[in-house]
Amino acid sequence: MKHAEQVTFGGSGMNRAAHIRADQAALEAALHHPDAACVLLWRGKPLMRGEALALVPMNHPVLAQPLGRAIEAPVLLGLEASGAPNFACDISGWEPEGQDASTVGAFHDPSEQHHPDFPPDHLFTELRRVMWQLSPRDAELAATAKAIVNWHGSHRFCAACGVASAVSHAGWQRTCPACGTHHFPRTDPVVIMLITHGNSVLMGRSPAWPEGMYSLLAGFVEPGETLEAAVRREVFEESGVRVGRVDYLASQPWPFPASLMFGCRGEALSREITIDPVEIEDAQWVSREDMMAVFAGTHATIKPARKGAIAHFILHNWLADTLD
Repeated sequence: MKHAEQVTFGGSGMNRAAHIRADQAALEAALHHPDAACVLLWRGKPLMRGEALALVPMNHPVLAQPLGRAIEAPVLLGLEASGAPNFACDISGWEPEGQDASTVGAFHDPSEQHHPDFPPDHLFTELRRVMWQLSPRDAELAATAKAIVNWHGSHRFCAACGVASAVSHAGWQRTCPACGTHHFPRTDPVVIMLITHGNSVLMGRSPAWPEGMYSLLAGFVEPGETLEAAVRREVFEESGVRVGRVDYLASQPWPFPASLMFGCRGEALSREITIDPVEIEDAQWVSREDMMAVFAGTHATIKPARKGAIAHFILHNWLADTLD
């Protein structure tokens, strides 16, 4: 795909500095680097300043407060070309008094939270709302920080023996002190597919989505399954449509909570649709002309996939004839 690495959360070429993760002296030097900064997260929401990440100095007073973090130690995200290190830090235990937190974690979270130790324009914001506005570097930092903190929050105990595990390798590993098992960050593979038949594309919607929103069909890859097989299986399970040829297009890290989306395209062998109501609420064929109206915001009933999501990215390139 011509523009594959222009997808949101990809393409900034961040130096992840894996070579110093196990070097305690190098990590200490990184933490005390004069330009060291962190992506600050509160319950999965990054601290933003307008359309940019608000990178916080590692000596900021908020980082010294006992705020019930999902992970106590900062996670090394990588190094800038200047040598300045970036970290991920979590303050999920902070309670925003008098501020709306009722929608936190929801698919659509319009709320923003202000911590009193920061200026008024520094707000914790749902990443899905602002991801399309971020620079490539800010997007990669935010996605990496959110995914790794999510993982630590849900993998605190050894899966082999049940004992509480300890953070190691700058946050990129957890080690069991009892049985010695090493645990590494998990990424779940997901296929999301542009299924076409002639001049139309197959679109579906989940009942949890905003009214009128449709997107490409998607599903998790199962153990022992190829991407191509997963595409054919998921499309048939959800819509009853059989798929022939399948090609890979692009990938996108998707930290909601920790997936890697494999964008594919497939050729439908028929147009008959029989949905599985447990999987999706509706599916329909949408012509290229109608999809152009959807993207223009003038379609009577269909709203587009969220900006920044790989579904929006693939559909945009399909309309622009830039998939090849």
